[in-house]
Amino acid sequence: MFISQQLRKENIAEYLLYMWQVEDIIRAYGCSLTALRREYIARFDYDDDKKEELIDWYGNLIRMVNQEGCREGGHIQINKVVMQQLIELHEQLLASTKFPFYNAEYYKVLPFIVELRNRGANKEENEIETCFNALYGTMMLRLQKKEISPDTQHAITEITTFIGMLSDYYKKEREEGLKFEDD
Repeated sequence: MFISQQLRKENIAEYLLYMWQVEDIIRAYGCSLTALRREYIARFDYDDDKKEELIDWYGNLIRMVNQEGCREGGHIQINKVVMQQLIELHEQLLASTKFPFYNAEYYKVLPFIVELRNRGANKEENEIETCFNALYGTMMLRLQKKEISPDTQHAITEITTFIGMLSDYYKKEREEGLKFEDD
């Protein structure tokens, strides 16, 4: 919770990846707040008040996972909304002539996106979702200490740069607004 609050302010891409990991943690504990509290939250070095805040936060997320039918997989609505905001911003940036560096980065990473989509199960998935799924999958491989091929690492490096740029524009849009066309 405390990490997510900080990430949401600083880097929306890292926030979303973190929240996907939280969804997986919830599933790993069988969507049980009791198990999560006893086996996961108890390990954190927080005072009792902070632990209670964390328990409430996870409890609310577990409720969302259950109510939204995400016990086996998928993402809860609050995460889908963030993804949709990023997709919409991506489309605005591409449609505008005022962001040539973003456009250049997009076309640089597009071959990797196409290749990933062709390998994936959902060929209709949005390009931004494809990027996030690649980043998350790679993060999971690293956590499992599995090898990542040099070609995959190169693709992930490029995707990371691209999504980082999108995340920076998201923050700028939220803080001061972006001008997509000449006024």
